Amino acid sequence: MPVEQRGVDTIPEAERTSAPRDLVSILLGSNLCLGVIIFGWLPVSFGLDWWASVSSIVVGTLLGTLLTAPLALVSLRTGTNLSTSSGAQFGVRGRLVGSIVGLLLALGYTALTVWIGGDAMVGAMHRLFGLSTGGLSYAAVYALLAAATVIGAVYGYRMLLRLSRVLAVAMSALLILGIVAYAPHFTTAALPGTGGHLLGSFWPTWLLAVVAAGLSGPIAFITLLGDYTRYISPDRHSSRSVLRASWIGLLIGLLVPQLFGTFTAYASRAALDYAGPLVDASPTWYLIPLLLAASAGSVGNAGLMLYSMGLDLDAILPRASRPQATFAVAGVATACVFVGHYAWDAESAMTSFVLLLTAIGTPWAVITLIGFVRCRGVYDSEALQVFNRRSRGGAYWYTAGWNLPATASWALGAAVGLSAVSLPSYEGPLLSLTGGVDCSFLLSGLVGGVAYAALTRGRRTEPAVPADTEAQPSAMF
Repeated sequence: MPVEQRGVDTIPEAERTSAPRDLVSILLGSNLCLGVIIFGWLPVSFGLDWWASVSSIVVGTLLGTLLTAPLALVSLRTGTNLSTSSGAQFGVRGRLVGSIVGLLLALGYTALTVWIGGDAMVGAMHRLFGLSTGGLSYAAVYALLAAATVIGAVYGYRMLLRLSRVLAVAMSALLILGIVAYAPHFTTAALPGTGGHLLGSFWPTWLLAVVAAGLSGPIAFITLLGDYTRYISPDRHSSRSVLRASWIGLLIGLLVPQLFGTFTAYASRAALDYAGPLVDASPTWYLIPLLLAASAGSVGNAGLMLYSMGLDLDAILPRASRPQATFAVAGVATACVFVGHYAWDAESAMTSFVLLLTAIGTPWAVITLIGFVRCRGVYDSEALQVFNRRSRGGAYWYTAGWNLPATASWALGAAVGLSAVSLPSYEGPLLSLTGGVDCSFLLSGLVGGVAYAALTRGRRTEPAVPADTEAQPSAMF
């Protein structure tokens, strides 16, 4: 299979041969991994009981899917990834906002997946083969996972699609075996060691879990969905079928592994750590399946994240090829894995990461969706590629390539979200107005969307495209 050469350029119609069922396969196969499963442990670590943990995950995932799934339709229309597509709203240079948000999201989730998968692999091999649990063992396993991940990401979309199809079936079977393996130890009795509700009382802690465990899953895909739907032809597949596939893929692909994480957290009595107790509580016969799930699942999930990172860096640095950009971000992600293992507490690091990225990512997604509704899904694909071709002009040039009202609206929404966030080590100044409840994603999306609507009221923000519009070469590049 040849290495994919496409970066963020528009995919020609002849190459858009995927179908909505492929989108479902990717969202299922890539998410049935420990990097997603561990989010089901977060509500438990916050001190919530069984039913509160389950309800927070379900509610958060439903809310997040409502916002995220329609973004799949944007790249279906543009034929390029979502960050580049957002140039219709933010300007062909302003869409760098989306590229940076996407890069940070994918970087964090790639590192998290390799980190957790590697820890479980070392634990399983320690029980099976007596492998040392010293630093050298972790370093070797992390490096092995990172190398396998890079191979899949560099080969590109077709390789990752094939891998996801296999993982959708194989990982489902391994999770079913996992239910059988851990069922004898399952109990809904309160876990010792959590120290009560993390935020002092039930509702603030439950809402924190809604955002950190439930909502964060779909929000992770706000810039990723377009990486896959750009290969689906709008001429052969309806928007309704693609939206339905996004819904199914996100809901099943996120709820199943996260609820498995909650189930195994209670079965293994994992209060303050997940990977260690998960391995310790596993019956011997399940250690091999657990090792397979930790390795193959991590490669599938991290591979797609790394692929997206390569596209986003390619969008930021047009002179770099996609494979070159992928190798560069792989090095950064691997470094983050080692920092996470040796310097970070898992619960605090995960919670802080997802809350911060949700706060800055939500207003970008809201503004992009408002623009999609306004233009009725009609885009000038050529004009979206002006920055990538080191040119200037075109329908989305706005002010030197930036749509200032959109960028200012995103910045305002992100600032409000960061001011209303509640982290283990930081509380935003706006929390006093929300009774200590983290409403950062609601406020950031609401403020960003309202500001964009107000600043652009009565003016055309997605300009009509004259038939003879052409981008002119820029002396700046």
